[in-house]
Amino acid sequence: MRRIRLVLASSLLVEFADRETALGRIKEWADRGMATVQVVYGPEGCGKTAWLRQSAELLREMGFDVIYIDPLHQQFATHTDMADIVRRLSEAAAEAFGIAQIKLATLALEFAREALRRGKRKVAVLADDVFQAVGLDKAAQYVKGMLGLIEYPPRDYDVVIAVAATSEGITRREIGRHRWADLNAMWNMPKEGFKRLYEQIPGEKPAFEDVWRWTGGNPKLLGRLYEAGWDADKIVERLAAGRDLATFIKTLSGRERQILAEAVENPDALYTEEGMPLMEKLRELDLALDLFERKPYLWVDVPPPERDPELGIGKYVAWQTPLHMEAIRRTLENVGR
Repeated sequence: MRRIRLVLASSLLVEFADRETALGRIKEWADRGMATVQVVYGPEGCGKTAWLRQSAELLREMGFDVIYIDPLHQQFATHTDMADIVRRLSEAAAEAFGIAQIKLATLALEFAREALRRGKRKVAVLADDVFQAVGLDKAAQYVKGMLGLIEYPPRDYDVVIAVAATSEGITRREIGRHRWADLNAMWNMPKEGFKRLYEQIPGEKPAFEDVWRWTGGNPKLLGRLYEAGWDADKIVERLAAGRDLATFIKTLSGRERQILAEAVENPDALYTEEGMPLMEKLRELDLALDLFERKPYLWVDVPPPERDPELGIGKYVAWQTPLHMEAIRRTLENVGR
């Protein structure tokens, strides 16, 4: 399989690394087909986009007509001979912000239907953060539209692949209420695969073990660290400022601040009746997330370890990355408990 090249940071292209287990899941779906839509969720920046784009290349090599869309960034990629549909996608991507997102999301489904109408036997739709493009209130309906490709196609087919990825926890729960999709978790990259990505970065850099302890294998943060001259403090400060953590913490009660401080040491402190309302707030801020069981069929790739306090991983709850955890720790100290 040809490994695609991806932008990791400004002026830095790297070759897709690892995710062999997740690519294996794509092969399984391609070989045996799907009965429901597959929705993949995980920490922001964990590599869902890179995996979907590499999956598009894999499916192309397996003879699929493929569309990959990233409506939020007005991007798409196709592997097909349907030039008229590709032209419409290009025109949609050039539209004004807001209009382009809706058009790309809609055209992705139309692409698949038209491919089936024209007698294509193997068709794949890979949608990246499409739920934010169509609106969180319409996320479940979009999944139902994807399911319609599988259950109510315009013509017979061999295999239809329908995969959507999101980092939005609320959307994940809304979709989970219905029977239109299977939920699959993705975590940050495993250590050995992440090291292969790290080794592609040129120039002087910190020791790999330091970078691992900062990022927990999150490739987006790896790129941000490179751009910041490997200054982890800058990233922590930007995370805190970007999510306005000082204001967030000031709105908490004394008991909630105490639970938050406990969660910095043990994220499972949030997995209690008393801690769950705070967990909900942290999930909405893309700071922490609850974890499914580590059963392989619930994960599209290798799950995180059972516990790793240094990386902020508990049995039931994990911080998105160690730097997210550190941003909370420092803001608590600055604001006062």
